[in-house]
Amino acid sequence: MCGQDKRSATGAVAVSRQVVSTGPGSPADVRQAVRHALAGRSGSRTRDDDDSVGDALLVASELVTNAMLHGGGVTAFEVTPTEREVHVSVSDRSDQLPVPARQIDDAGRLRVGGHGWMIVCTLASDVVISNLRTGGKRITAVVPLSTGAGR
Repeated sequence: MCGQDKRSATGAVAVSRQVVSTGPGSPADVRQAVRHALAGRSGSRTRDDDDSVGDALLVASELVTNAMLHGGGVTAFEVTPTEREVHVSVSDRSDQLPVPARQIDDAGRLRVGGHGWMIVCTLASDVVISNLRTGGKRITAVVPLSTGAGR
């Protein structure tokens, strides 16, 4: 949905830890949930790992912020890390799909704000948007995590 419909080609994966929360109070709450879920990952930490965790934190924060600002509020949040990636899912009340904001305003200046969806699409290797039976949507972004050998 980030300019193209991307679907995961991976099969079943082992889940190391899963955190589910409904209606987080803030993007900071979501970042804390992601940190907690990723804390149990095994392996040595490297600078690349710190960068990829930062990517996961930013994607989670942007998805939740967008749901709060444009989707009528967060109805569910889930983070599921695997050995090589983290799946971040955010559900909201809106059926409207995310729309990339114009980066340049009418005067030719770079816009302040409105770059969250572009950030999600850039950092995620896979983004899937699903309509919910009860109304609203669920956006799942898959963010690659380093394996210690670089990104």
